[in-house]
Order: sequence, then C-alpha cells, then structure tokens
Amino acid sequence: MPRSSDERALASALAELTDAQLVVVLDARQLPAAGSWDDFFDLADTLLDDAAVTRTLAALTRAELHDLHAAGTSPLPTTASPRLRELALLDADGAPLSSVAAKAAEATDAAPFSLTDAPPPSGALATGTAAEQAMTSAAALADLVVWSSSNPLARTATGAVTATERKRLIEAGAITDAAELDDLVALGATAGLLTAVDREWLATPDGAEWLELGTVDRWRRVAEAFARALPRGIRSPDGGYAASTVWPGAYPRDTAWPAAAASLVSQATRWGLIAADGSEPAWAAPLRAGAPADVAALAQHLAPEIDRVYVQADLSVIAPGTLVPSVELRLRAMAHRETRAQASTYRFSAETLRAAVAAGETADSLRAFIAGISLTGIPQPLDYLIDEAADRRTVARVGIDPVSGHTVVSADDPQLLATIAVDQAVRPVGLVRDGDRLVSRVSRDAVFWTLVDARYSAAAIDAGGDVERLRRRTASPAPVAAVPPTERYAPLIARLRAAHSENADAAWLERELEQAVKTRATIEVAVELPGGDLRSFTIEATGLGGGRLRGRDRAVDVERTLPVSSIRSARPV
Repeated sequence: MPRSSDERALASALAELTDAQLVVVLDARQLPAAGSWDDFFDLADTLLDDAAVTRTLAALTRAELHDLHAAGTSPLPTTASPRLRELALLDADGAPLSSVAAKAAEATDAAPFSLTDAPPPSGALATGTAAEQAMTSAAALADLVVWSSSNPLARTATGAVTATERKRLIEAGAITDAAELDDLVALGATAGLLTAVDREWLATPDGAEWLELGTVDRWRRVAEAFARALPRGIRSPDGGYAASTVWPGAYPRDTAWPAAAASLVSQATRWGLIAADGSEPAWAAPLRAGAPADVAALAQHLAPEIDRVYVQADLSVIAPGTLVPSVELRLRAMAHRETRAQASTYRFSAETLRAAVAAGETADSLRAFIAGISLTGIPQPLDYLIDEAADRRTVARVGIDPVSGHTVVSADDPQLLATIAVDQAVRPVGLVRDGDRLVSRVSRDAVFWTLVDARYSAAAIDAGGDVERLRRRTASPAPVAAVPPTERYAPLIARLRAAHSENADAAWLERELEQAVKTRATIEVAVELPGGDLRSFTIEATGLGGGRLRGRDRAVDVERTLPVSSIRSARPV
C-alpha cells in the first residue's frame, strides 16, 4: 500500500477514535499541542513522515518490534502490545501500516527475550562485596545531598556535574571518581532527592527528609525508586524487571540505548542490586520479581551502627564504626569530616562551630549534643572554642526591620559592625550604616549567607526575635504542575473535529488534488460525464479553485478545466 493510501487509512482511523483515545495518540507521539494541522489528513501525514516513524520505532521494545516484523501487513494478534495502537502504527483493522511495516523490516528480526528469567544468585564473597558497595554508595549519596543543600552542584548543559565541581567533591572525599558521581547524581534524581534547577543540582525537601532515615531505609527508598523508574522495555509483567544481562538489547532501534543501558547497569551495581560478577544478591531478588526489597537480608551483612565517638583534646573526633545517620548528620553540621570509612574522623574548628551557631545552635545545644555522644567528655580546648563561637558579642544578627521591610544587621560589638561595613567581601549586598546597625535592601537570607561565606558568625533572626535555622537553597516543594494532556490537546482536537467531513472520500479527493497542484504533478483523473459514463484524462495539474481543476492535457496539448464535483478518482501517473 503506497504512502498516500496509508495516510488516508490512518486519517480515517484517527477520526474514528474518541477524544480520550486521540489524546493518548498525540501524547504518545509527543506532538505539540500548538501544532498547525488543519485536519486529520494533515495529522496522518505528520505521523507517517519517515523521520517520525524512525523515531517512533526507536522507542519500541524488542517484543513490539518483533510483533511488527512478524505481522508484516497482516492484523496483529490480540496479545500484541497496545502501545503499537497508541503510537498510531496500525490501521483500523489492527494491521501495521505498509510504510511502518517497511521500516520495521529494514533490520533483521529480533527475537524477544524473557523478562522473568532470574540471574544466578550471588555467592558469599559477591554478596559481602555487594553489601559493602551498597552502604558505601548510600553514604556517598548522603554526602552529595548534604553538600547540595548548602552548595548547589554546578551542572553543564547536558546535566553532568562540572569538572570543577567534581574536583571539589573528590578533594573533599565525598566521591572517588567521576563515574561514581554520575551514578549517584542519577540515583539521587531518580529517587527525588536531587533536582535540576537551571544550571545546578539542588537538594529537595524529600532529600532533607531522606537524610533523617537510617542507613538501610535510605538504601531501600532509592532502590525501590530506581526499580520503578526503569524503562518499560526491561520491566516484567509482574511489576519487576528483567535480569541485567538482557538490558542492552531491550530497544534494538535506539542507537542511544546501549549507553543508557550501561549507565543503568552501573547504577544498579553501585547500589548493590547487582553484584560485580553479574549475579544477584538475596536482598535484590524480591525487588526484581516485583515485591519490596528484602532489607533484612541486606542488614545482616552490615556492621551495627553506633552513636558514640571519641573527642580528643586536639579537637579531632574518631567514630569507631558507622555512625547512626541522625548523629552523623548533626555532627557534620559542627565539625569537618576529614576521612570517611567505617572508622571516620572529624575535626572541630572555630569556623565549623561558627557555622553551627549560624545554623541555629547555641553554646548550650552544642555542649549537650557533644556530651551526649562523646565517650571522652568535652575536652577543655573544645569547651573554650564553643564559648568563643557562641559569644553574642561576635555574632552578627540578621533580621528584617518591621517598618521599612529592609534587612538589618546588628551586633553587641560595635567593632564587628565597623569591620563588616568596610569588608569588600560583603560589599555586593550594599550594607550601609544606619545609627548602631547596618541596613540593606537585599533580602535577609542573601545578606545572611554572604556574611557566613565571608566567615563571620551570623544568626538569622525571625519576626519574633528568635534564631531561625536557614537552608541555603533547596528546590521548591511544590513545583508547578504540568497541564494534563486532556486539557493541553483539547483545542487541537476541537479544530480537527470541526474540519472533519463525514464524506471522507470527497475530503481525500480534494486533498489529493491540492497536493497535485502544489507539486504540478501529472495525474490521471476519472470524470463522470453527464450520461453517467466515466472518462479518464491525464493532465498536469496547474490550478484548483472555484470548484474546478485546471491542467494541461498532454495527450492533445490543450488546457482542460474539470468540475471537481464530477471527478470520481485521481491517481499519480
């Protein structure tokens, strides 16, 4: 069947769909709602464009391509994927359109593979290694979420973290290499812990909540989000996913898929869902089969978490095991982590303690927390440092003037304000002297973080005069909801319906004549004469208007004008 016949068949099939079914087709093919199609023939022409069909076939799974290839131009069995109809690849009888079938046949048939075969179970050594990998990755992802809560990760136009940012993270010990960073950012984004905003990766409110969970629960949430987000080509009917060995062949026509599949395998391996030798740890088997992950099986391979540390007189902290996440998270808010391992080390400094005070800690809260986790008490040098960091005379209070609405900076020590007033590092926020305080038209939060970045002890003050904990930047908890496809495509569908004629034959004939005139094609038209006889004319179409077709009859070299109402068919010569 030639392309023009396909176009007519598809236009008729589209016109017969309900509005809801038409929305599914438009959305599945990712067509713009502002498209300029005048009727269903225009729409069918766009859907059957060679490039459009090629792109659509690239999105088909191995099984769907096999069905198309096997059917040729015959109706597909009822067991065939409904996605083929949703993508407008079939005619009204359920048979592949001839141009689609031709494209599907351009490559050798790819036999479908099993989506339910289980990979080999991991042995003892592979299991232990996978468990260690899973926990290492969970800790590293937590580092990224913590980091991006105060220092958004700069990203390139492709979404990857910039080389400069990668270097900073490696030097800080958060990650070991670029490959690990790429995998962890992808996992964090999949689980909703990180989100891209402009040219930055930011922690989300869900990410902040995730940090409060225990290690095993952190792992479970990301693992299950990863499994839910896997492409349908590797999802099994029971809600699970196929063994990773078949992932690379899931989308035979998509040239970008092998790299995407390799990335997914790398992420799954890094998160402990796949062992390094390709086998499957016991805790991942239920998840692959469509059930929740077996976190108990994972937990038995992990060392118990601790909530006590050794605080030394040199201001260092030694954690003789994996810290409970909530303890580790708060400790990192007041001490710099120097090494990350099962026995991690941290160090207090004037700068880290000032940052803790800026985040809302007080001398009393710092001492209470440290005393509660320290097996060696609070050494005297640390006690002195806490007093120094929390001294109100050295803290700049940043609030909002209730009358003017401007940001005000005050302090008990006039010399501190004098220093801030002339500091080049804070000049961008435009602080100016106003009696015994500094005033700025810049927002309170911006002024606060500028002072913190300039290494001043600062505290954000709310309307009631109390210290308020600020997060530097997080993504909005309520992103703007996308317009539902039903609403988005409603005007387009209404226009298509309004242009649709009940006389499909006449509408198609008029379209064929218009196309012939546009291309000055030579066509053979069958015209019904007054007596009812049909006569054929072969003409080069030159004009259409006023209900008449004009063209040069090459056989007798004369111009003919034929009434469109008398033309019964037209075909290219």
